[in-house]
Amino acid sequence: MSKTIILEKVKSTEKIVRQIEADNVLVFEVDRAVTKLDVKKEVEDLFGVKVVKVRTHTLKNKKLAYVKLNPEFPAVDVATKLGLM
Repeated sequence: MSKTIILEKVKSTEKIVRQIEADNVLVFEVDRAVTKLDVKKEVEDLFGVKVVKVRTHTLKNKKLAYVKLNPEFPAVDVATKLGLM
């Protein structure tokens, strides 16, 4: 059974870096067909964190997933591992 990749790309802009630091939120670009639950499971499995909430925003042909982490799992640590910080 092959595992499909849900998280296509990690987004990093000045505004997103502020969200990482202030709101404990990571932003990923995902396929438009992916559900919030799929994103939550994938982030928890890949990074070993607890997800509190997933919000999505669709722009033209892209879908952005804003993933809020539990306060005991700093988004800054995950972003550092991904090379964003």
